[in-house]
Amino acid sequence: MEEYAREPCPWRIVDDCGGAFTMGAFGGGVFQAIKGFRHAPAGVGHRLRGSATAVRTRAPQIGGSFAVWGGLFSTIDCGLVRLRGKEDPWNSITSGALTGAILAARSGPLAMMGSAMMGGILLALIEGFGILLTRYTAQQFQNPVPFADDPSQLPPKDGGQQQEL
Repeated sequence: MEEYAREPCPWRIVDDCGGAFTMGAFGGGVFQAIKGFRHAPAGVGHRLRGSATAVRTRAPQIGGSFAVWGGLFSTIDCGLVRLRGKEDPWNSITSGALTGAILAARSGPLAMMGSAMMGGILLALIEGFGILLTRYTAQQFQNPVPFADDPSQLPPKDGGQQQEL
């Protein structure tokens, strides 16, 4: 799979941290812009200022939260690759579960279990979808059928000679 042909592990952590920060800051910026616009006092000037203030205040925090999740996930994933000696979907699923559990550790064991299950299930769905998509696209190119339903693309039945009437 293409995701396993990435940067080597120490650099993968930095790469995933930066990508997660960017994704969180951009998505959080869009969400906070809408939220700030809606909650500002009436008037276009007030709404635009409220939107900009909300983005400046919260988007970096949301990006930082995403970066922590991405960095921890990649660190655990790289540790599992080193420990198991192979890269497969089970590493991502386990990394998602452990990341969820670690990030919920301050809330107690019950919250850790719930977050671990959600993280594992989410990553299992993502990995399963990726596997299905890869199989579908690979199967699509195995048996190409030329001239499937277009009779104009077929050779003439009489050997190329036309009959005169």
